[in-house]
Amino acid sequence: MADSVVVIGAGVVGLTTAVCLAERGVDVEVVSARDPAATTSAAAGAMWDPYLVRPAALVERWSRVGLDALTGLSDVEDSGVRLADGTQQSRTPCDLPAWAPLVGARACTPDELMPGFVTGWRYRAPVVDMPRYLAHLARRLRAAGGRMRRRHYDTLADALRAHPVPVVVNCTGAGARCFVPDPSVVPVRGQLVVVENPGIDDFFCDDTPGADDLVYIYPQGDTLVLGGTAERGSWDTEPDGDTARRIVGRCAAIDPRLAGARVVECRVGLRPARPEIRFEEERHGATTVVHSYGHGGGGVTLSWGAGGETADRVRRLLSLTP
Repeated sequence: MADSVVVIGAGVVGLTTAVCLAERGVDVEVVSARDPAATTSAAAGAMWDPYLVRPAALVERWSRVGLDALTGLSDVEDSGVRLADGTQQSRTPCDLPAWAPLVGARACTPDELMPGFVTGWRYRAPVVDMPRYLAHLARRLRAAGGRMRRRHYDTLADALRAHPVPVVVNCTGAGARCFVPDPSVVPVRGQLVVVENPGIDDFFCDDTPGADDLVYIYPQGDTLVLGGTAERGSWDTEPDGDTARRIVGRCAAIDPRLAGARVVECRVGLRPARPEIRFEEERHGATTVVHSYGHGGGGVTLSWGAGGETADRVRRLLSLTP
């Protein structure tokens, strides 16, 4: 079709972008080497948190949009999104993050701090069960007339030859390093452990600046997501047993109820780190490529802002808006 758009990548940014396009009347197809359930996004924790991503101005704008969208989805049955209370805490003195006012964060009282922590902030934010959430986005895409296809392309040039359409949106995440190619994209390996929930309702995150290890506990109803790792430059997507045991041990040091929790599964994903998000247009013959990748650890947080602005750009390119 003359006004068809192809989105390369079926992670949370690609799927959300495709939903935004389809729901705004654009004929769109998502093409990916993996099903959504096999992407890095499916391995995420996850909760609203602009982590490991820049530039600040873009992140702030898209974080606001994402917070509103995810909060709204918490009322949608089987979206995988719920609002949870909890804290981020630090073992060293530090200021509240710049995004604290968005979620009404307040300083923790002394009795809210875990042993060894000297400061923290308490707030409510969306927590997302990613496998359920990605399935929700896929259903929403199909309901709006969008399509999905499994296919692998080694390079952007290969994809453009296969899809002679007016606009291609590149949401390939860490894969953009080879696909574009863009050597500034670096994978940051994240491993987490899913355990049965012994009765924990609040989320917790160790936000100590410069900490060697990630420690977070995200409630997902009957299960908890425990993390994690941030191994820069590692492409290994296989879970490591020793790493999993260390993750559980660090989390059990925060809440002893986790020491005997039954492990349900381990997940590994590759965060697409880049000095800054790449969000720009690039002309390739008769096709315009809109690049949207490099969202670091903030893909869920930024996806609705990125998807909405991408949809606006694409509609202008297709002359569908004044």
